[in-house]
Amino acid sequence: MDPVIIVGAGPVGLTLSLALARHEVPSVILDESPGKEEQRLARTVVLREDTAALVERLTGFPLDAAGLRWAGWRSMRRKQVMREIRFDGDGTAATEGGTGRPGGAVVPAQKPGGARGSVGAGGYGAAHGPAGAQGPVESGQAPPLHLAQHVLTTVLREAIAREPLARIAVNSRLDALEQEKSGVTAHTRGPEGTWWRGSHLVACDGPRSTVRKLLDIRFPGRTAVERHAVAALRTELPWPGEAVLHRMPPWRTTGPSAGEVTGRPLPDGVWRLDWLLPPGKDLVTPDLLVARIRETLAGWSGGPTPPYELLDTGVHTVHHRLARRWRVGRVFLAGDSAHLLGALGTQGLDEGLRDADNLAWKLALAWHQGPHEALLDSYQAERRAVVAARLRAADQALPLLRGGGGLRSYVPGSARGHDALLTDGHLGRGSLGAPGAYADSPLAPEPSEAAAAVATAPGSPVTDVRVTAEDGSFVRLRDRLGRAVLLVVLIAPGTGVWERKHWVSAGIMPRLAAAVTALPHPAELLVAESYPGAAAHTVLLVRPDGHLVTALSGVRPADLYAAAEATLGGPARTGAQATAGKS
Repeated sequence: MDPVIIVGAGPVGLTLSLALARHEVPSVILDESPGKEEQRLARTVVLREDTAALVERLTGFPLDAAGLRWAGWRSMRRKQVMREIRFDGDGTAATEGGTGRPGGAVVPAQKPGGARGSVGAGGYGAAHGPAGAQGPVESGQAPPLHLAQHVLTTVLREAIAREPLARIAVNSRLDALEQEKSGVTAHTRGPEGTWWRGSHLVACDGPRSTVRKLLDIRFPGRTAVERHAVAALRTELPWPGEAVLHRMPPWRTTGPSAGEVTGRPLPDGVWRLDWLLPPGKDLVTPDLLVARIRETLAGWSGGPTPPYELLDTGVHTVHHRLARRWRVGRVFLAGDSAHLLGALGTQGLDEGLRDADNLAWKLALAWHQGPHEALLDSYQAERRAVVAARLRAADQALPLLRGGGGLRSYVPGSARGHDALLTDGHLGRGSLGAPGAYADSPLAPEPSEAAAAVATAPGSPVTDVRVTAEDGSFVRLRDRLGRAVLLVVLIAPGTGVWERKHWVSAGIMPRLAAAVTALPHPAELLVAESYPGAAAHTVLLVRPDGHLVTALSGVRPADLYAAAEATLGGPARTGAQATAGKS
């Protein structure tokens, strides 16, 4: 059978190709470039826990070796620390809150490796604010991973080079496509015009997508929602390894565009600094950018401008757009060709990688087994709804956060509430940043009396827990995802202390194993000691992309089968329910 054609060799297209290969589906990537990545330290990406794990699973490369996981996060307003988060070495948020120390106090700064250094008096490593100010304490979040985009793309390209089911065709710019019931034909221009034949085609060719234009798909939205001046530089800041957001810094001497600055650490002492620009198209001159760099570094250090090496600069413009359709026959849109977002600290690449993870297993089923129209339709229903909700949340928050003051600025607690919204966007949580749930998916099974309550809602990403695999080895649940199989997880306290051979044939295991074997799609049976909110003998059904289908109380073969059938686009919902998630 013909391979899947992927147009575009950015992170989303490369990830999709690797994900398809994990499902034993071949693909060819049409890359209009010569295949060499431009090294730009001012162009970086922030990956959340789930998307970083996806890339690591597909490439086998530990991304910690290529990027930097933040040791902490702090946000400030004028001279006050509004929120401070420290991440433990195991990847969780240990504490959060404003320290409430007066200006000028010396505060230990957490270094990435766990050692502490001191910040000089007068600098903004101290928490400037009234004594006793304290924010809420939170825990349980893994630190974001920050790396240069060209480094991420290089890691993905190297994995593609090792993958026999994937290939990249460089200098291949798409200029025409045709499709019929049996497949897709694409034409590229280059040194030699070439026709490519594929089973399906996925557009990962960015905001100016040629595929989207050839299909005449509308791409409405807002232009230049936010603009940022960007600089990548090597220097020492008072918070080694910690990201910082400073709103309304007291040294604002270069105009209103200096009203918000973000600092994100990279490996080797490099930082990316972003200054929010005012609405309009004013040019950012080199002199103006250098002035901002110097005053920001001096303000944070509490003295003269510390030494720095300027490595790269740029202007980052954020647009908000959403394609009307994400599927036309055998052609799909993913990543920036389908949506643009990124205001208020959110990261558009995260959603593009989630597009690839959602689409890969569905295309694989259609490639291996033939037409699965309801399953393929669910890609648009699920992913477009999630991104639309993210865009709505950002559009609702923007007037509050960028409204320019007024009476809202003096409402008690408003500054802290605004800070919480921005923190959510930057750290990947809440309505602005958390991974979306497919609660209204057309693939959701009918409600069942056998359903059990767990901490994960149906349609949401599962928690990564340790499980026992079929060969008796202990692995992470997330490591078993994306393998062209459903996952069935039994919660069985006490099994972790015994070898698998002692309990695999005892109790409810034989009956559950038989039920798993009888499912309409291959499934792997795993056993976990515990799962958040789950009682003993709870059975979880998990999709290949890591979203929970259902949790059942005990072994319920008929309910398990019905849920698996629905997950594959089977007849488990009425017509009215099947269209509920399509917006």
